[in-house]
Amino acid sequence: MSLRRTLVVLRHGRTAWNDAGRAQGHADIELDELGHAQASAAATELALLAPTRIWCSDLSRARQTAAPLAGATGLVPEVVPALREYDVGKRTGMTFDEFAAAFPDEYAAWLAGDESLTVPGAETTSDVRARIVPAMRACLDALGAGETGIVVTHGAALRVGVAGLLAWPDEIDETLAGMDNCGWLRLREHTRFGHLQLASYNQCAAT
Repeated sequence: MSLRRTLVVLRHGRTAWNDAGRAQGHADIELDELGHAQASAAATELALLAPTRIWCSDLSRARQTAAPLAGATGLVPEVVPALREYDVGKRTGMTFDEFAAAFPDEYAAWLAGDESLTVPGAETTSDVRARIVPAMRACLDALGAGETGIVVTHGAALRVGVAGLLAWPDEIDETLAGMDNCGWLRLREHTRFGHLQLASYNQCAAT
């Protein structure tokens, strides 16, 4: 395989809730001033990769992160709701301290990695894996030989998706450090065998 496909996975820029340490989940929070600057800086660097497709979650923070990239490349981002962040249910908008105070048992289970007890309305990792891995796989499969595509998504969900694409055991996604806002990673096909490799992780543009 000489013409490798590359999938770049980009976390959205910062929001006020990121800055305050509040769980966003499916809440439709927009980028803050720094988040817009991060998105613009990332777009300048990522446009140099000459992507042929851009996909993004339907949440505002992902769409706003994709917008400068669209401007830099002339591509129209394709909106994919399955690329959303975890739905954190009743925990939405809470800091860790507020989560611990409001749902002490669920908080303890979360710290222990036990998803048999979750906050009402929250997705489990299995739920997220079932939607985001096929969505990211479809993005990769849509690329032609030698092409690069960019997926704009969310911090916790992207780790699950990447681990799934790399065929890692379910628990291994927790070994990946959290991505910075507007950090990106690159998945590329192995030159000889075609399987995906994690080529870089948490690259960031200067802002």
